[in-house]
Amino acid sequence: MSSNIEIKKKCHWCGAEFIARKTTTEYCSHRCSGLAYKERKRQEKLDSYQREYEYQQSGQKEVAKQEFLTPTQAATLLGVCHVTIYNYINRGVIKVWKLKRKTLIRRADVDELFSVLDIQSTQIKNPSAPITEFYTSKEVQEKYGVSNSGMYKIAEREGWPKTQSRGKTLWSRSHVDRYFANQQPKEEINEWYTAADIQAAYGMTLSAIYTLVSKEGIPKKKHGNYVMYSKYHFDLAKGTTAPKEPEYYTYPEAMEKYGLTRDQLHHYLKYHNITRVKKGKYTLILCSELDSLLGSPEI
Repeated sequence: MSSNIEIKKKCHWCGAEFIARKTTTEYCSHRCSGLAYKERKRQEKLDSYQREYEYQQSGQKEVAKQEFLTPTQAATLLGVCHVTIYNYINRGVIKVWKLKRKTLIRRADVDELFSVLDIQSTQIKNPSAPITEFYTSKEVQEKYGVSNSGMYKIAEREGWPKTQSRGKTLWSRSHVDRYFANQQPKEEINEWYTAADIQAAYGMTLSAIYTLVSKEGIPKKKHGNYVMYSKYHFDLAKGTTAPKEPEYYTYPEAMEKYGLTRDQLHHYLKYHNITRVKKGKYTLILCSELDSLLGSPEI
């Protein structure tokens, strides 16, 4: 039922005069009512933010005078979440004292933490020099005998810097050389088979060759349009040649062969002046000298 009341009122939003049918009507139209509602909500958010800001400021002023803080007070002082403070405590970055069930942090330790961070920030190294030397993908594959997919996997894992030039991908020469220099040393291979050589020698199909190479991990390299396979490793996999005696031991190999700890092995090497060779990050021990000293292990 419509009201017969007619009251002249002034819109609280736009200020225009209108005839209201209810005593509670405050706006002249639905549009003004919606705009006023949005303004009220916006103002409520601003007021809520202002109250929270004032609370934080008062909390910081309060804890700034205290010598010992709880984790929550330390979080308020630093303006971070209390979970962050507990993470720092668990990692040992912030020292704490336990008093019964209460955890306390000394204000001086918090201040000292930032002084240490300031010192560390001044010791940051200068940015590295720009990279000026690069390999193409083909050069990396030919030099280090890796496949195209293997190279990309290594590059992604190690984060090699790269750039594009005339449609070719170029890789930082220093990063590539450093990575392969640090890999476990591989024996130098002088004799190689092509797939045609293997087919002539063993009568194998191409699929059988690829399967054996993959299964046995036979070293391979790309030479022009051909893929070459290590002759020694292929003959070894087929059982037509005997395995070579290693010229050098690695530390783990020597320790396993003679049942020594690392300290015992190092003592023998140093005291008897056994020849050692540094290759990348690995130290190699001359087999003949160590075998002559320790003799063959008892069976």
